[in-house]
Amino acid sequence: MAIGLLGKKLGMTHIYDDYGRRRAVTAIQAGPCTVLDVRTPEQNGYGALQLGFETVEAKDLNKPRQGQVTKQAQGAFKHVREFRLREKDKGEWTVGQKLTVELFEEYELIDVVGISIGKGFQGGMKRWNWSGGNETHGSMSHRAPGASGSGTTPGRVFKGHHFPGHMGNDRITIQNLRIVRRDAENNLLLVEGSVPGAEQGLVFVRKAAKRYGVIRKPQAIQTVVEEEEEKGKKPTGKKK
Repeated sequence: MAIGLLGKKLGMTHIYDDYGRRRAVTAIQAGPCTVLDVRTPEQNGYGALQLGFETVEAKDLNKPRQGQVTKQAQGAFKHVREFRLREKDKGEWTVGQKLTVELFEEYELIDVVGISIGKGFQGGMKRWNWSGGNETHGSMSHRAPGASGSGTTPGRVFKGHHFPGHMGNDRITIQNLRIVRRDAENNLLLVEGSVPGAEQGLVFVRKAAKRYGVIRKPQAIQTVVEEEEEKGKKPTGKKK
């Protein structure tokens, strides 16, 4: 996992960009996070930052976590996670350092990791988008799984076959989302795109693994119109 921040999904809203276009965004409270430990290849076999997010009272933690708090002397945190360091994540990392949304830039591409909303036990039509059986008169199998094995070859159910079961509550990674606005004063990131998890749920906001440090600004419709007018074409106002 690339360097990033722990955060909390607050919910959805909308803003207007520099060109007057309305954009749906998800608000994420990202940090501030405190560096609790710096893992090094020499001592630990890998490089990582251990970050703490959301301060709590030490008495609210279990015994092992209380011992960790006493050893680190950086305060008690509700969430403690590690972010692996790569060669690209160069910097002076020290214990006690505060990481904020200034780790990112506006219009930078990021990856967001979260736990999807749990939906309990669901049938195959909802869980796997089955089309269902016949809906004509006399059919006794509208939404049921139907036969899953056979008395002849192979005489068993293949591994990985889709069945009804528990749906949701999985770790989901959405890649290459764009930061539309960064509010350093309130520790907010307004992200364009789908963010996994329920409101107030914990999320990991990290540098995009596949497009590290890429800044992708929105294309202005007005620029497209002006280019078409220069070419003598009738402007359509559509993106290219």
